[in-house]
Amino acid sequence: MFVEYQNLPSNSRVWIYQSDREFTQNEITYISERAKDFVEQWTKHGSDLKGSFTIKYNQFLVLAVDEGFNGVSGCSIDASVHFVQQLEKALQIDLMDKMNISFKSGEHINVVKMNDFRQYAKEKKITKETTVFNNMVTTKNELENKWEVPAEQSWHKRFLV
Repeated sequence: MFVEYQNLPSNSRVWIYQSDREFTQNEITYISERAKDFVEQWTKHGSDLKGSFTIKYNQFLVLAVDEGFNGVSGCSIDASVHFVQQLEKALQIDLMDKMNISFKSGEHINVVKMNDFRQYAKEKKITKETTVFNNMVTTKNELENKWEVPAEQSWHKRFLV
């Protein structure tokens, strides 16, 4: 059952899928249509899930479920992964590479491989103040408050010199 993202409670579970590049406007439309259709049919062993999605910075797809309504199962998580893989194939994008790290330079979002991020930190191109995206957050509240943080407040700090 699809609900608007802003209407989900703050403890809703989220999964963040980071693209290796910015989505085009046509891709945003495509993703939005497919995501709404997916969420409408998303279930846990035949029972509806109350879920939603949002797209952040034209580069991050966030799927969300109100687990207070009905919790997710392994099968429902597998279904969401399969959905994301279909998007990757249709749009020729990478949404699931956990070795990619995103950070901001001004208003620009950079996506680099972990080894490059490590090197940028060594060269002090990335500092403790650099805004990074902590895609390890698990709730809507964390997404809103702990997703975009200075590198020193995230797991990224282990790369800082």
